[in-house]
Amino acid sequence: MRALRFCIVGGGPAGNSCASVAARLGAEVTLIEKDILGGAANLWDCIPSKAMIAAGGVMSFVSRATGMGLDPVTPTMDLAGLREYIESTQRQLNESLSQMLESQGVDIVEGSGTLVGPREVVAETVDGRREFTADVIVLSTGSRPRVPEWCVPDGRRVLTTRQAYPPPEVPQHLVIIGSGVTGVEFVHMFKSFGSDVTLVVSRQQVLPGKDPEVAALLEESFLTRKVNLYKGARAKAIDVQDDGVAVHCNDGRVALGSHALLAVGAIPNSEQLGLEAAGVESDGGYVPIDHNCKSSVPHIYVAGDLSGKALLSSVAAMQGRKIAEHAMGLHRNRPHRHIDYSQAASAVFTEPEIAEVGLTEAEATGRKIRVTKMPFSVTPKALINNDPRGFLKLVSDPATGVVLGGSIVGGQAAELISVVALAVTARLSVSDISETLFAHPTLSEALGDAAE
Repeated sequence: MRALRFCIVGGGPAGNSCASVAARLGAEVTLIEKDILGGAANLWDCIPSKAMIAAGGVMSFVSRATGMGLDPVTPTMDLAGLREYIESTQRQLNESLSQMLESQGVDIVEGSGTLVGPREVVAETVDGRREFTADVIVLSTGSRPRVPEWCVPDGRRVLTTRQAYPPPEVPQHLVIIGSGVTGVEFVHMFKSFGSDVTLVVSRQQVLPGKDPEVAALLEESFLTRKVNLYKGARAKAIDVQDDGVAVHCNDGRVALGSHALLAVGAIPNSEQLGLEAAGVESDGGYVPIDHNCKSSVPHIYVAGDLSGKALLSSVAAMQGRKIAEHAMGLHRNRPHRHIDYSQAASAVFTEPEIAEVGLTEAEATGRKIRVTKMPFSVTPKALINNDPRGFLKLVSDPATGVVLGGSIVGGQAAELISVVALAVTARLSVSDISETLFAHPTLSEALGDAAE
């Protein structure tokens, strides 16, 4: 019996995860990617932004060092060095992914893939057109920044997020439009680099949808750092002059700056994918999927941002793995655990960091829950780090003690949330956490204290 033939269009977290697992399970795999392996997450989004945030975090940490008995130091930003740091990280990730997949027998095709039939994919490469017929097709082409109709980014004064990793110059005064995860991360990033920052917030809190108490602490941090918040203002136009920009809001206010940055969401990369030719149904550019990540055509799976589920690299990678396992028939021999998107941990890499998983206190309207909260200010490690900001919340079922979710704002929140995510996924109880012997002194001890 011949091996199943996989054709995967898009080599981001979903695509490379699917390719690796399918190859290890014995499939014949072709992976089509037009840029670099890792996709937009490595090329434009997660990795470059987090590299810049890491650099900014070091600058912020150094500025706090005077409270730790050290002489004051004022670091300066080297944009050329930062750019090389980002590009070096991208190259290393691309090379390691390429080597791993090639060692597993994956055929990596550099080009743009398009469906031309239910089982046919064409790749346009620099060497010409290549055609593939597959038993299983996986679409994981990701998304790109949304650009409002009233704005035309020029890459100089008006930037999309992908034109700011890093920007041509450190802005003197950056006006950021959009207060979701991407927007607030850019606030932290450029404030750390020394820019003045104005954030246009269309609602009454930053990070709409997050725990209001968590969002309030981040807002307090922004105000302490002298960030200008235009709350309840929706941008509607941008005037560009030689020396700056003027962002006009619907309430009459005008935010003036040297540069403007758009952080107003994403749209899926589906226009040139050939969905109609393969009979794949779509909705607003996204492709609806079932619990096995199948599209309306049973052998065509969809993963990552294109699926419209939680737009997280971790979710995309898990979707890719689950697709490979399902298509290769593992569900017929053992229980196949479907993805519960409500259990996906997420993080916001601001200062302080924010992380959440599962049910939050704000989402539990009408449901009986138990909420325990522990401030980091009573945690020895936070005091040692000279950063006692923030707190940790655990949400549990009062009858069973099962952990339902958690929110963390403070140092290393993105790492600490992993323990809560495991508890939510494995349906552990608060007593399981409180009986755990955490190392001392660590920030993780706050988890045990909250659970107790």
